[in-house]
Amino acid sequence: MMHTRKRIFRSPPTGPRVQFTDPFSVSPYNNMASRKRKADDDNDDMSVSPLSSPALPSRPIVRPSKKIRQANDDVAARPLSLPRLLETLTNDQLRTVLQTICERHPEIGHEVVTSAPRPTVACALDILAGYRGKLHDATPLGHTNSDYAYFRVKQQLAALLDAISDFTAQFLPPLEQQTNISLQFLDGATKVIHELPDWENQSHRHHKDVAYDEISAAWALVITEASKRGGGFIVHTGGWDQRLVKHNQQSGGKMGQAINALAVEVGWQGQNPFTDTPAPSGRDPNSILNQLINGTYGSPVRVGPW
Repeated sequence: MMHTRKRIFRSPPTGPRVQFTDPFSVSPYNNMASRKRKADDDNDDMSVSPLSSPALPSRPIVRPSKKIRQANDDVAARPLSLPRLLETLTNDQLRTVLQTICERHPEIGHEVVTSAPRPTVACALDILAGYRGKLHDATPLGHTNSDYAYFRVKQQLAALLDAISDFTAQFLPPLEQQTNISLQFLDGATKVIHELPDWENQSHRHHKDVAYDEISAAWALVITEASKRGGGFIVHTGGWDQRLVKHNQQSGGKMGQAINALAVEVGWQGQNPFTDTPAPSGRDPNSILNQLINGTYGSPVRVGPW
């Protein structure tokens, strides 16, 4: 006798239905996303393609380094260096310091004298003009020639006369070999002497008289030395003889020594430029200098009776 089993069917459990998505399944949404990613990848490849825009090698950007001056912790007082100190000195202060050093160390003074350039005529006359200005500024108003004015400006007057004497010696031969340069300075220095006050007191006038004597002797020396080197031609053609005549007239005839030297040394002109009388001359009329002046240089020289 066979027994039959009864199948019992159970209904599925009730509750919310959960949908499981297969990651390996292909859905329309996933297909569209993959296509989009592929298109983006293609665009990126085209953007870096060497045919469209060649890529340049990247270089590091070099930025200028900024030097930051950091504070020094050991700040201390210190004197100025020599170049900085010299920048603060005026011309007068620098001259005083240098003169003091040269007086203390004669060898340094000798080095300065031998190394310094020679003063020019313009420089020397400018210095004389400065002393002349100090004399004028020290003169009291309304007392230009009185004893009161003399004692007020005595120091400035002495300084000016000393400067004239010192510079005059500098421009005399043999220190100065060029006649024109010597005469240029003497001409300017003589003008300064003309401007010195004529004091009412006769005893105070000896300063100006001595200055005229010294400058006149300087003119005579330059003219005499120039004539030895054939420089008498320069004295005449440069108009220095006429200037000396005017200086003598303005001085009241106190430059006689220079006038006498000019009359003797420039006597080859055949006539004294001051008296219209023949000037003494021991020169040969057939000398080259006379021939240049007379315009006969190169012409046949007559020897004996023709």
